[in-house]
Amino acid sequence: MNTRIEKDSMGELHVPEDALYGAQTQRAVDNFPVSGKAMPMGFIQALIQVKKAAAQANLELATLEQPVGDAICSACDQLLADPALMRHFPVDIFQTGSGTSTNMNANEVIARLATQLTGTEVHPNDHVNYGQSSNDIIPTTIHVSAAIAVKESLLPAASHLYTVINQKAQAVGDYCKTGRTHLMDAMPVRMDQSLSGWQAQIAQQIKSLSALQPAIQTLALGGTAVGTGVNAHPEFANCFNQALTRLTNIAFQPADNFFALIASQDTAVSLSGILKSYAVTIMKIANDLRWMNSGPLAGLGEISLPALQPGSSIMPGKVNPVIPEAAAMAAAQVMGNDYAITVGGQSGNFELNVMLPVIASNLLDSITLLSNSSTLLADKAIKGFTVNQDNLEKALHKNPILVTALNPIIGYNRAADIAKAAYKSQRPILDVALEMTDIPESELKVLLDPRKLTSN
Repeated sequence: MNTRIEKDSMGELHVPEDALYGAQTQRAVDNFPVSGKAMPMGFIQALIQVKKAAAQANLELATLEQPVGDAICSACDQLLADPALMRHFPVDIFQTGSGTSTNMNANEVIARLATQLTGTEVHPNDHVNYGQSSNDIIPTTIHVSAAIAVKESLLPAASHLYTVINQKAQAVGDYCKTGRTHLMDAMPVRMDQSLSGWQAQIAQQIKSLSALQPAIQTLALGGTAVGTGVNAHPEFANCFNQALTRLTNIAFQPADNFFALIASQDTAVSLSGILKSYAVTIMKIANDLRWMNSGPLAGLGEISLPALQPGSSIMPGKVNPVIPEAAAMAAAQVMGNDYAITVGGQSGNFELNVMLPVIASNLLDSITLLSNSSTLLADKAIKGFTVNQDNLEKALHKNPILVTALNPIIGYNRAADIAKAAYKSQRPILDVALEMTDIPESELKVLLDPRKLTSN
C-alpha cells in the first residue's frame, strides 16, 4: 500500500496515500484493532452535520475567517452527499472512551477535504474543532444522531405498524377465538380485541419516545472540555443550536447545565430503556403471531402467515414464520444493547463519561433494529395473514371455559363440574350443560354464545 508521511504532536507516521484522514486517525486505527466495526454511518453523518453547524456558528460570531468557515461547510456538504467517502472514517467502536479518536478523524477528514476543494488552508484542531472538545462534541453527536434516527426512522416505522395493526383489526373483527391465559383455554375474545392490545402497546411506545424527544434534542456543545465552556465564545452554544436546527429541521437547544451532559449519559440510558420496552412489545407481538400460526395441523392453526420462503432443507413443503422469528431476534439484541448502554452510562467519572462510543453504537443499532423490525412485522406478517375460521370455530364451541358465563346462575362449583364433564367427554359445553342443569336450551345458547361473551 502506498503511503504518505503525516505528523502530529507525537511525531511522524505513515498514512495510506489516498486517505483523507491524518496522523491521529492512523494512530487510532493502529491502536484499536478490536472489533473491525467502525462507528455507525448515522453517527458519522450526524457528526459531520454538527461540524458544519459549528462552523456556521463560528462564522456568525466571527471566530473563524469567512474563507475557512466556508471551506469547512463545503467539505461537510461533500461528505454528506457521497456515502463512498464514509470509508475515510475507519476508527473502531472500541476506542478511547471519550470518542476523541472519532472526533479527530472527522476533524482531519474535513480539514483535508476542505483544503483540497477550496485551496484554503484548514487546520483540523484550530479551525474545524474551534470552540469544541471531543468531550462535548461526542455527547452532542450521540443526542443528534439518536434524535434524527428516532424522528426519521423509528417513529414513522412505529406509526406505520400501529396503522397496519388497526387496519387488520378492523378486517378481522367478525372472527371470535378462544382466549388463552397461561397458554391454556380461557374465555373467548374477538380477533380485533387481541390486535387492539398490540395496537395499544405500540401507542404507548410512541408516546414514550415522543415524551423523551425534548431531552434528546438538548445538547452539550458549548461546554468544551469539562463543562465550563473554556475556549468557546459565550454565544457559541446558542448560535450552534440555531444553525443545527436549520440544517436538520429538528428543534435543538443548549443544555441548561453542560456538566451533566458531559459527565453522564442519563438521557441515552433513558432512551435505551424505552427502546428495550419497545423490544418487549415487538417480542410479544412476534410470539403471538408464531403461536397463532403454529401447525398448520398439529398446532393452533388460527391464522396463516404469508409464505415467504421454504422452511427446511430436508422437509419439503415446510414453511416457517420467518418474519416474527427475525423480529424476535432483533428484539433480543436490543435488550442486550440496553444492558451495554446501562453499564456504559455508569461509567461517568467526575467530569466525563468514558464509554461514549459503545453507547452511541448500541443506541443507533437498537433504533435501526426496531425500525426495520416494525416495518417488516407490519408489511410481511400482520398485513397479509389470513384467518382460519374453521379451526377457530372447532376449538371455540368445545371450550368448557365458556361455562364461566353460568357462574352467576348456578354457582362456581356446579359450573366446574360441568366443565370437567365436558373436558372428559370431549363434547360441546352446550350439550353437557343441557344435561346437568335445568336451564332451557334457548337460554343456554344465548348465555354460552362466544361472541356475546366478548363484551359486557
